[in-house]
Amino acid sequence: MLIGELSRRTGVGTHLLRYYESQGLLEPDRGANGYREYAEEAILTVTQIRGLLEAGLSTEDIGLLLPCATGTGPDIAPCTELLDVLRARLRGLDERIDALTRSRQALRSYLSATERASATYAVCDSAP
Repeated sequence: MLIGELSRRTGVGTHLLRYYESQGLLEPDRGANGYREYAEEAILTVTQIRGLLEAGLSTEDIGLLLPCATGTGPDIAPCTELLDVLRARLRGLDERIDALTRSRQALRSYLSATERASATYAVCDSAP
């Protein structure tokens, strides 16, 4: 199938399909006319790529994990480096979540202090 058909069947734009190819995630054949020609399996590959991207993995990580993907869901065979990559990505997400939680608490403290100060000044400003 040509890139336009793969795009229609997967809902992924042709520019992204070309990007996946440039990252080594998709490998189309080339017809005599130079057009990209994708096998039926490319539909599953694109589905797997999209799922792994949604999980927050980089295309570099996906390049390592994609050969281990076995289905349309989070079905991955336990390849050698797989668990290390997934655990490292999860640790990174947990660290970012912790940092965001601390930032949110600090911002709430500043907001609370500012609102208390505003209430005090509003009382002072309204006095004759």
